[in-house]
Amino acid sequence: MGNQQVVDLMEHVWSSIDSLCSPLTEAQWKTPTDCPGWSVQDQVSHLVGAESGILGNPRPDHTPEDTAHVKNDVGQSNEVVVDFRRSWPGQRVLDEFRELTGQRLAFLRGLTDEGFAAETQTPIGPGTVTEFVRIRIFDAWVHEQDMRRALNTPGELEGLTAAHSVGRVARAMPFVAARKAQSPDGVTVVFDITGPAGCVVPVGIEGGRGSELDSEPASPTVKITTDVETFVCLGCGRWNPAEALGSGKITVAGDTALGEKIVNQMNIMI
Repeated sequence: MGNQQVVDLMEHVWSSIDSLCSPLTEAQWKTPTDCPGWSVQDQVSHLVGAESGILGNPRPDHTPEDTAHVKNDVGQSNEVVVDFRRSWPGQRVLDEFRELTGQRLAFLRGLTDEGFAAETQTPIGPGTVTEFVRIRIFDAWVHEQDMRRALNTPGELEGLTAAHSVGRVARAMPFVAARKAQSPDGVTVVFDITGPAGCVVPVGIEGGRGSELDSEPASPTVKITTDVETFVCLGCGRWNPAEALGSGKITVAGDTALGEKIVNQMNIMI
């Protein structure tokens, strides 16, 4: 995928969030989401804060009063930009979102391939500008899904942006199976994510490490099957694994004890 095609995905998810939020009433803006302590408005404020920081704008000089739902330093940093905007009308946050994403899009559209290849600091360490944009697409899409579930307005679970975001979670599954779930050597695990934006991730465990296999084994030790929404909600720590298993949204075939252990370790977010 070329750099401007990556930017196309960034533009798509920003436009989709704009369309989702444009008609919201003030009550809808304040609807709680799966992120503890965050409303729909807070989700957009988080995205605004991130893009504002990337643009080099100063952070607000603000100290949140209620941080009971904050778990770590990253969460504390996020909460500053969110709480700063919490008393605003939702439309004001959306106006700022449109302004800042417009600035970011203009910058990215004017960037050369050399500019995209430049080294920069990303949330997961040093990387290129292209990689940073890929992370921003994933982050925005995940938060859009948080808002859509809260508003009972499903959508954007198919297409290239969804597939990109599913892929970001899927590539962590070898680590989940091997390191987090401590699967023994010789085990093979297949993650079957159904739907147009889904994929199949076959994993083998050797020497305590997981790696993606070239093809799906005929008889894997464990096969975990679920849909795109459930996979991402588990991978991003939005849903309780036990509840997902009990609801029938995720099925485990083969070594069910190991499979359920893996499902319980699928959260890859900080």
